[in-house]
Amino acid sequence: MKAISLWQPWASLWACGRKTYETRHWATSYRGYLLVHAARTICIDDIGDELREICEDEFGGHWAVDLPRGALIAHCMLVNCIPTEQVKVDRDERAQGNFAPGRFAWDPSNMKMLDAAIICRGRQGLFDVSHEVIGHLAMALLQASLL
Repeated sequence: MKAISLWQPWASLWACGRKTYETRHWATSYRGYLLVHAARTICIDDIGDELREICEDEFGGHWAVDLPRGALIAHCMLVNCIPTEQVKVDRDERAQGNFAPGRFAWDPSNMKMLDAAIICRGRQGLFDVSHEVIGHLAMALLQASLL
């Protein structure tokens, strides 16, 4: 099963649906089930005021401490990968990604946050999640469906 690791707060913004697209400098031909991993790295110094306001609005004033890190936090279907020049975005979305020419917008469908983060080591690029972690994920999804 494939996963993509993102720094916080972008991982949680994409996972909760506030951020529509994840932008990358590389395209992927992969389409299908995708896990969203929040990397251990959190970026608080290099974000602008607009993104900081979005984070505070979405997650509260302690977002830099509260957001999960080093864990799987959501799942979706990756349905498209579009050159950023072909994507129309509003100001809010533009503040959450890099839509410069030559980049790509990853377009998910049916994004759902996990009820609880699943600790997992991330990697650069698309990576395969271990069978052990998939077992934990399957159990968490099963428990969530029974509630």
